[in-house]
Amino acid sequence: MMMVIDNTGNRISRPVFTGSVAPIRSGRKDRTDSRQDTASVSFDSILKQKQSEGGEIKFSRHAEYRLRSRSISLTPAQRDKMKEAVAKAESKGVKDTLVLMDDLAFVVNIRNKTVITAVNSNELKENVFTNIDGAVIV
Repeated sequence: MMMVIDNTGNRISRPVFTGSVAPIRSGRKDRTDSRQDTASVSFDSILKQKQSEGGEIKFSRHAEYRLRSRSISLTPAQRDKMKEAVAKAESKGVKDTLVLMDDLAFVVNIRNKTVITAVNSNELKENVFTNIDGAVIV
């Protein structure tokens, strides 16, 4: 390596290499190798995995408290209905929805797929639901 000085007597800031330079080996794979590794995992398999992860409906701590205090328990069929309702609301661009199912009402945050609160038929009458932008009746 040698330093080059320009016509005005100033040094050029980058070093100039002369002769042959051996490639530096870092022990890591070349970029082309890592691309081939990720390409072997199909997009379809990744999509299916993400969909199965994101399909479950979660319950906030408040919603779990409401379910217990109001003696509400959901059957597997009701949980499936809830998933369908959330999927419908999501397809319409709803952010927070009211899901009316059987004699129950749930406020659900669609982006997080999280039930925020739950109400049974005894408390459903004369109740006002706020901060929702859609409703799904299943």
